[in-house]
Amino acid sequence: MEDTNASYISSFIPRLAAIACVVLLIGSIGLASIGVVALFGPVLAHGNNTEHAAGQIVAIGPGENFILKTATGQRMSFECAAQCRASLGHLQRHMHEQAHTDVYYIERPGSALMALDVD
Repeated sequence: MEDTNASYISSFIPRLAAIACVVLLIGSIGLASIGVVALFGPVLAHGNNTEHAAGQIVAIGPGENFILKTATGQRMSFECAAQCRASLGHLQRHMHEQAHTDVYYIERPGSALMALDVD
C-alpha cells in the first residue's frame, strides 16, 4: 500500500511542476504582448510623428478645439480637425469630471498642435 502512495506522489509532483511551468509561460507571453501593444500601439495607429501629452482639459472651443493643462502646469492648445477621434460630448465629459486625458497629436507648421486621438 505504501509503495502505491509513494509512486502516486512521485508521479504527481512532476505533473504539478509541468502545469506550473505552462501557466507561468502563458502568463509571461501575455504580459509581454500587452507591453508591446502599449508601447507601439500609438505609433501603429497614427504614424511615427505622433507625440503624446497627458493632463486635464481646462477649456473647450471653438468647436472641438481644446486646451489641455499638463501635470507640470503647461497649457497646450489643440486643434481637433476631421481626423480627430473625439466627440464634443466626450471632451465635455472629461472637462466636467476633471478626468485624466491622453492626447496623441502631431505638430503642424507654425507650432499648431493637431489632436489625432483624445481619451
